Amino acid sequence: MRFALMTEPQQGLSYVEQLDLARLAERLGFEAFFRSDHYLSFPGPGDLPTTDAWTVLAGIARETTTIRIGALVSPVTFRHPGAFAKVVTTVDEMSGGRVEVGVGAGWNDAEHSQLGLDFPEIRQRADLMEDELAILHGLWEEPDGWSFEGKQVHVASAAFYPKPIQRPHPPIIVGGEGSPRSLRLAARYADEYNMSSAGPDECAEAFARLDVECRAIGRDPGTVHRSVMAGVLVGADQAEVDRRVRDQIAMVGADKTDAKGWLEARRPRWIMGTPDQARAMVARFAAAGVERVMLQDLLPRDHTMVELAARELIGRV
Repeated sequence: MRFALMTEPQQGLSYVEQLDLARLAERLGFEAFFRSDHYLSFPGPGDLPTTDAWTVLAGIARETTTIRIGALVSPVTFRHPGAFAKVVTTVDEMSGGRVEVGVGAGWNDAEHSQLGLDFPEIRQRADLMEDELAILHGLWEEPDGWSFEGKQVHVASAAFYPKPIQRPHPPIIVGGEGSPRSLRLAARYADEYNMSSAGPDECAEAFARLDVECRAIGRDPGTVHRSVMAGVLVGADQAEVDRRVRDQIAMVGADKTDAKGWLEARRPRWIMGTPDQARAMVARFAAAGVERVMLQDLLPRDHTMVELAARELIGRV
């Protein structure tokens, strides 16, 4: 099993705090550092400062050397697909070819309206996401003069330089919860499909349907990697687990009327508990076909927990 550290910096983390986490993850042996791409502060207090994901990743690219970096996932509603291709290519160059690209349709209406960003209904957002995936491949792979007539975006006689360092392109991750359209898009365009808000059983079921979608278009299902974003809440012993549970409940309690219930609802799909319990859950994900776990850390200032997770999971599952 491979492991990445995934953080939610919209919880008020400064650039320096995010850089510290990325450097910590690099030192501990995580293969990748991902951050969310959100402009609204949650879960927890709604008035904390937030940062732009790709601006932060550009900085981290210059301050790390080996760890892969990316956003999980960038809503298509935040950036025009052509401009997004340029941003990713630039950060890929700045990192020496370590960028991974997570793409999603977006879901949080409030963070759009507060910044004047359009938030159309899901069918239109999914159409735009399909255009973006096609445009990323086209601008990065096709020769000069490539044109494209998408559902919402049109490209005429493109000349795109420089190309990404990673050829034919940086790995593209489609994120979702196993919806039929996300699986079809992953089969056609993605290098990796990332499940969120899902336990092992849901992952296994979605991956089986992904296999069907791949075969339907003549693609080898084994060429699409499978991953899951799973919350992590671990302790060296039960007392430490209980303390972190209290910390997590206190953190989300600022915007959840039933913070304890919020956490309990996630227990079946999180990697929670003592080291033995955490490894047992990872083994269940592995049996479901998961190749990489993005450990979603919602206590990002608790570096001791990150160190414990690395020590007890990386190389031991």
